[in-house]
Amino acid sequence: MTPEQLSTAIVDVLTTLTSTGDLTVEGGVPTSVTVERPRQKGHGDYATNVAMQLGKKAGMNPRALAEKLKSGLEAIDGVAEVEIAGPGFLNITVAAGAQGEVAARVVAAGRAYGSNDAFAGEKVNLEFVSANPTGPIHIGGVRWAAVGDALGRVFTMSGAEVTREYYFNDHGSQIDRFSSSLLASAKGEPAPEDGYGGQYIHDIAAAVLAERPDALSAEDPQEVFRAVGVDMMFTEIKRSMTGFGVDFDVFFHEDELHKSGAVERAVTRLRELGNVYEKDGATWLATEKFGDDKDRVVIKSDGNGAYLSGDLAYYLDKRERGFDRCLIMLGADHHGYVGRMMAMCAAFGDTPGTNLEILIGQMVNLLRDGQPMRMSKRAGTVVTIDDLVEAIGVDAGRYALTRYSSDVNIDLDLELWARATNDNPVYYVQYGHARTCRMIENATALGMSLEDAVAGFDPALLDHEREGELLRALAEFPRVVASAADLRHPHRVARYLEDTTAVFNKWYDTKECRMLPQGDEPVAPVNLARLVLTRAAQTVIANGLDLLGVSAPERM
Repeated sequence: MTPEQLSTAIVDVLTTLTSTGDLTVEGGVPTSVTVERPRQKGHGDYATNVAMQLGKKAGMNPRALAEKLKSGLEAIDGVAEVEIAGPGFLNITVAAGAQGEVAARVVAAGRAYGSNDAFAGEKVNLEFVSANPTGPIHIGGVRWAAVGDALGRVFTMSGAEVTREYYFNDHGSQIDRFSSSLLASAKGEPAPEDGYGGQYIHDIAAAVLAERPDALSAEDPQEVFRAVGVDMMFTEIKRSMTGFGVDFDVFFHEDELHKSGAVERAVTRLRELGNVYEKDGATWLATEKFGDDKDRVVIKSDGNGAYLSGDLAYYLDKRERGFDRCLIMLGADHHGYVGRMMAMCAAFGDTPGTNLEILIGQMVNLLRDGQPMRMSKRAGTVVTIDDLVEAIGVDAGRYALTRYSSDVNIDLDLELWARATNDNPVYYVQYGHARTCRMIENATALGMSLEDAVAGFDPALLDHEREGELLRALAEFPRVVASAADLRHPHRVARYLEDTTAVFNKWYDTKECRMLPQGDEPVAPVNLARLVLTRAAQTVIANGLDLLGVSAPERM
């Protein structure tokens, strides 16, 4: 019996009580209630505070309401005991057979276990990384690559139709500085004062000359370096992302917004809505009335679009492509930008926080020998995605960056994350998965068939305390996935995996819970039941790692 099943059972009991006139709840019976694992042993398998939440609405003392719920719940098949604690907590103990059924459900669902329909029918656009195409992806962007892709996977498992999108900022002064830096390198001159440095500039400049030997003698050499060099930088960024396990569905070019007339269309739409006006020769968006600290210029007095103009056009383009939710992931230096973006969303008649959501990611520091890494060998000024992968690999890099809430600064000890020891979190979880694979291989070698074990599975045999702990941990996975999507917190999956792997290891180390028969013992039904439990643990760990974009090795 899972928390979701208990939630449904409690709702059913409440509904029955209201239909018989034994209970009246102001506003009606809720469609679901919170059921959680208790923090202390001896408080049952699950706990709920629903009686305390509904007591006032029902006009009853919470303990009196809890008594009514207790009677109804104890009559449900699979519930062994219900205890009332404190001011009205309900501590529920599930029968071993009902609890053991979790293992069979996990195995039957396989890769689909953990899926839910919280965002079913919604089209979600995730825009992340979106670094300027003027250099390699720095470590801040790498964090968004890991978190953004994991969030996309979590949304998908929660029923959403997800599009991962990369926005190339290829319109504006930064591209001019990039191309002039390439040109200077090709001429053997130092980079312009406001240009870009690093070995990668020399590498790309040399590559442009190899492709276009006539570049320096062209009518407009800088335009050649702009066109060819920017494309080469794009290609390298895409290569780095793919190598990091992040594949985007859409690469959107900012320059196209300005060339296609999309900016003018967005301004026209906002003018029709009464939210654009002219002043001092410029075109303004009335964002102050939607919560911004001041109105914003959209088209400058010289006729050129202000920075916000591209954002207007891009947001409208996403909405016209049918996206219900547009999530944008930005670095900490963009925090002051949130207010105007939300005001822009409202100016289009949309709902800030629903149709448009902005997530802010904090800084990442890489530590080597206890000291921060400040510069890349190749980029010269920042630590890049390739530096991280070279130091600890893709799996450790992705896991490390998704393990923490994106709104906190993190220090990553490269020595720790490169270790093949249990104090390295990703190694610990991956080793747990490899252990389940080895156990199943050993069972097969003894002639134990997983198919036969599933066919003859007796859930009541999984009645040891350690088995109950593991079954409850496995039952939590769907809720963890749903919570990670709802809160935009994929780090919850990583922490869950570590906790669940610890519970699995405790079960594995318990002599009374050995999966394989010992010595000359014949294979007993309990051994087969534990084989099903092992496969269930294997499935959950593999599914969780997949949500983070991390491999689940069979051997380590």
